[in-house]
Amino acid sequence: MKHAYVFPGQGAQFVGMGKDLYENSPLAKELFEKANEILGFRITDRMFAGTDEDLRQTKVTQPAIFLHSVILAATLGEKFKPDMVAGHSLGEFSALVANKALSFEDGLVLVSKRAMAMQKACEKEPSTMAAIIGLDDAIAEEICKSIEEVVVPANYNSPGQLVISGSMKGIEIACEKLKAAGARRALPLKVGGAFHSPLMEPARVELAEAIHSTQFHTPVCPVYQNATATCVSDPEQIKVNLVAQLTAPVLWTQLVRNMIADGATLFTEVGPGNVLQGLIGKIGQNVTVEGA
Repeated sequence: MKHAYVFPGQGAQFVGMGKDLYENSPLAKELFEKANEILGFRITDRMFAGTDEDLRQTKVTQPAIFLHSVILAATLGEKFKPDMVAGHSLGEFSALVANKALSFEDGLVLVSKRAMAMQKACEKEPSTMAAIIGLDDAIAEEICKSIEEVVVPANYNSPGQLVISGSMKGIEIACEKLKAAGARRALPLKVGGAFHSPLMEPARVELAEAIHSTQFHTPVCPVYQNATATCVSDPEQIKVNLVAQLTAPVLWTQLVRNMIADGATLFTEVGPGNVLQGLIGKIGQNVTVEGA
């Protein structure tokens, strides 16, 4: 029996996130104020009392979710005893701070750089994503390959729930073909660009430099990484996989199955929302899922 902690990615944000932590925990308040200083603007104002529009700005969204997750983990104190960790996309950075592979400060700086680099890549070439519901992954993969535009599987979220990523035209064509092939739904998403696709290559190059110049430590427990779905403890390999993540698909279904195969019976989601609890419930049988 092992305890896995998982950390959510972009899309989990909501106005008011983290306010209770700030008001009720001196440690949380200290970390939030340190974050304001590092970022050079009061992200806490946007998180606690901003608008949905404020929180949707990439430079705010990614650090906000990261901060809520890692500060919540910190406030758990001695109750936080992970046997393994994982994070969905952006959440991988939260997981790496929680398992001591990265310092809080370095993690926040990298997340901020990642957000900016991704924003620039989105502006360079208009692109998008779509959720495909109720179709076998293998069929979706074949259809994506058959399209001459850039279209790739981006997030293997749970059985029968795949997100694809690519050019505007490519996603439009893919949605039509996937519905014709039997998908229950092919739903374009309101996102800034084609995350986890070759169109993020400029961001990958930019972030690679920052990651490789940052000190990573041997973590207190293994991290299961998005790009490979395998458990990793070697700091250099963690860096390689973290860089690859920007243009590679998030292998969440495969990753969770591997955690379960390695003994995980309890999954605790640390951060805003409960999206990962829902996905894990669909992936694994006979496991317990909960919020922190």
